[in-house]
Amino acid sequence: MILSWASMWLRCSGFVWLDAMLIGVISDTHGLLRPEARVALAECEHILHAGDVGDAAILDALREIAPVTAIRGNVDVSGACRELPATEMVSLGGVVFYLVHSVDWLDLDPVAAGVQVVVSGHSHRPSVSGKGGVVYLNPGSAGPRRFRLPVSVALVTLGDEVQARVIELSVG
Repeated sequence: MILSWASMWLRCSGFVWLDAMLIGVISDTHGLLRPEARVALAECEHILHAGDVGDAAILDALREIAPVTAIRGNVDVSGACRELPATEMVSLGGVVFYLVHSVDWLDLDPVAAGVQVVVSGHSHRPSVSGKGGVVYLNPGSAGPRRFRLPVSVALVTLGDEVQARVIELSVG
C-alpha cells in the first residue's frame, strides 16, 4: 500500500500506524457535496457512499479524492444513481463492509456472512454501535440539513482494530 507522507504520519486529528488504512463514509448527500465534506474526506484511501446520492456528479467528485463504492438510496430513482446497487459488500484492508441504505433493510446476518462493518444511512442520524462483534455505522447526512440533526460524515481507521468515528461538519 502506498501512502502519502501526510497520511503516514498524521491522519486528520490523530496519529496512525503506517499499515493503517483510512476509509471515508458519507451518506444522504441528496445532490449536495459540501466543501466541508471534501475536506473531511481528503486523506481517505477509499470512500463509501451509503445512498441517497441525488446526483451522479457527486460520485465523480468523490472519485477525485479516492476510489468510491456506492449504493442507491430511496431518492435515487432516476439517472445514473438509479443504476447503483441496492446493497454492496466490499473488503478493504482485510475488513468486510456491507452497505445498505437503511439498517432496517438489512437482508443478511452480518456475523454469518463474515461482515465486520455494516454501513447505513437513511435516518440522517449519525451513530456508531457494536453488536455481536459487528460495527454498525451511520455517518449521518452530509447533504442538506434535516430538522436539527448534525451535518456529518464518518471516518474508519483500519489497523489492528476497526475504529469508527463520526465527524460533525461546521456548516452555516
